Amino acid sequence: MIEGALLVLGAFLLDLLLGDPRWFPHPVRGMGWLAVKLESIFRSTPLPLKISGIAVAAFLVGISGAVAWILIAAASAFHPYLGSLVSVLILWSCFATRDLERHARAVLNPLVEGDLEEARRKVSWMVGRDTDELDMEGVVLAAAESVAENTVDGVTAPIFYALLFGPVGAVAFKAASTLDSSFGYKNERYGEFGWASARLDDLLNYLPARLTVLAIALGAVAGKMRVFDIFKAVHKGAGLHESPNAGYPEAAFAGALGVRFGGARSYGGARKQAPVLGVGEKSCSPDTLRQATWLMQRTAWFFIGGGLALSAAVGSLIVM
Repeated sequence: MIEGALLVLGAFLLDLLLGDPRWFPHPVRGMGWLAVKLESIFRSTPLPLKISGIAVAAFLVGISGAVAWILIAAASAFHPYLGSLVSVLILWSCFATRDLERHARAVLNPLVEGDLEEARRKVSWMVGRDTDELDMEGVVLAAAESVAENTVDGVTAPIFYALLFGPVGAVAFKAASTLDSSFGYKNERYGEFGWASARLDDLLNYLPARLTVLAIALGAVAGKMRVFDIFKAVHKGAGLHESPNAGYPEAAFAGALGVRFGGARSYGGARKQAPVLGVGEKSCSPDTLRQATWLMQRTAWFFIGGGLALSAAVGSLIVM
């Protein structure tokens, strides 16, 4: 158990150092390709859409986990160290702390330079809302909300499943997350077909999202942010979010930063009112995004630190 935890730590450090190199054959891209192929296959069958969606979810998660297991087993058959190396590389591909920081910086830098058009373009890579008419505060709000939400999806939840179930568990989680990104929409095309994908993602993120609030609070303590407002904001608004999980990190970040997330936004020209999260009254500024990025990084450190400490403690109890 302790050895596996050290592999997770090694992959986490590798992610912080290198991020997501574009030359690296990232498994998530393969998962996305396979998800589209499976959708095409099962939509051509006479099965009801909901059953087809369940089958696609089961196949993608199962195949992804099986491929990871086979790669590690094959490498380990040559040498245990090679198996450990492959495990670290697979885990590395599941973590996105550095990549999330890069996306946030790509928005922050043009904002600091006064290039609002470039900031709008870069934030459109992070969010699904319309960005063409966002002012500076709107750009910061969109980017900071994305950082907060993806702190769970891309950072703490993969760590959680990696520590519990190793590389295969982390890959299975990423497959479920890819399914939700591909099919988890409440529209005519995916309302039935994407039901299983959305529910699976909700289930897997349930506990990590809530544990992440504690790591955010520790990060806020380190950054001398509004720690008590985190719990006020979560208690008041987390349950208002349309997602059963995303409201927790978003409300926690809003509380720590002293701002309010949510409000009016546009998707494909259609206006939507998102619930307001947070208890502060500060306006969003480039410094808000800088603080959000810093808090995300510290949250990652506290989350993996707590997980490693717990793994060591459990491993010691097993030995005894």
